[in-house]
Parts: sequence; structure tokens; C-alpha cells
Amino acid sequence: MTRPKEHGIGRFSALKTSIALGDLDSVVRLLGSEPLLDLEKSYLLDLAKLNNNAEIIKVLEALPVKKNETHK
Repeated sequence: MTRPKEHGIGRFSALKTSIALGDLDSVVRLLGSEPLLDLEKSYLLDLAKLNNNAEIIKVLEALPVKKNETHK
């Protein structure tokens, strides 16, 4: 069963690529309005900081963090 609000591996991979390329428009589009898990946000922020992209860092820092849900 798929869960529509979860970030898929393909979407997360595209997000990482967009950050590495410095493509702000794609980053904003891929992020949407859904919050990220703290670990996801931290990883993406580290990647943006490695590329020294202040605009993407600002977008990522403004994202809300969702609580880690345990799967039963």
C-alpha cells in the first residue's frame, strides 16, 4: 500500500540532485508544503551548505519538521 504523503525515494533523490545543481525552482517544487523528518532536513541542509547555496539553505531552514512516526 502506498502512502501519498510520504516522500518517495525517487522524489528525495531528485531533491538531492536539484540541491547539488543549485536549482532553486526545482527544490521549491519538489519540497512542496509537506514537512520533512529532522534527519531528512539535516541531510539536505548539509548538502546545500557543501554547495554554499544561501538561497537553498534559507528555503530548507524555513521548512517545518514532522515528528518521526513509528510504523506498526
